[in-house]
Amino acid sequence: MFTGIVQGIAQIIDIKDKTELRTYTVRLPESMTKELELGASIANDGCCLTITKVEKDLVSFDLMSETLNLTTLGCKKVNDYVNVERAARFNDEIGGHLMSGHIACTAKIVDILETDNNWRITFELPEQFAKYVLYKGFIGIDGISLTVGNVTNNCFNVHLIPETLERTTIGRKQMGEYVNIEIDPQTQAVVDTVERVMQQKGL
Repeated sequence: MFTGIVQGIAQIIDIKDKTELRTYTVRLPESMTKELELGASIANDGCCLTITKVEKDLVSFDLMSETLNLTTLGCKKVNDYVNVERAARFNDEIGGHLMSGHIACTAKIVDILETDNNWRITFELPEQFAKYVLYKGFIGIDGISLTVGNVTNNCFNVHLIPETLERTTIGRKQMGEYVNIEIDPQTQAVVDTVERVMQQKGL
C-alpha cells in the first residue's frame, strides 16, 4: 500500500526491451535508498513495481506487457522522470489516502490554468471510469493523492499548490500529455454496489 505522498523524483537511467517485457532502471534520491531489498515495492508514477536489482542508488524493475499497455510507463524514455514512493510501513503516517498502486486507466490533460499561487489542471477520462470520480473525492494522479475539483461529464480538474508542483513531476506536464489514474477503491465499491442493487430491482 501507498499513501499518495510522493517521496521524490527519479530519473530513468536505462531501458532494456525484450519480448513482452521491459526492464528499466531509475536513480533514486539518496533519502530513499536506505534498507532497499529485492522484492520490495516502489510506486513509479503511481504504478506499484517490484524491485529486481539494487546497485547503490540505481534500482531496476521489470514491467510486463499489461503494465506497458495500461499505464504511461510504456511511453517513458531514458532521462524521463517519474514520481516515486516506497511502500508504506505499519505505523507510517497516511498523509494522503490509501492507494494500492493499481492503475485503472490513463487520462489526458486538456487544460492548464496557471496563476501566481496555484495551478488548475483539467483531465479527460475514458468514459467508463468517469462515474467513479466525484466532486471532493480522492483520486491518484501519477501517484499523487489529490482531491477532485469540478467534474463535468468525463472531465475533472484538480488544484495544485506550489509545494506539489515543486516536489512532483506534475508541474512539468504539458497539454495533451497523459497521466496514470488510480480510482479511489471505496468510491468504486460504493458505485458498483449501488448499480448492481438498482439493476436487481429493475431500476
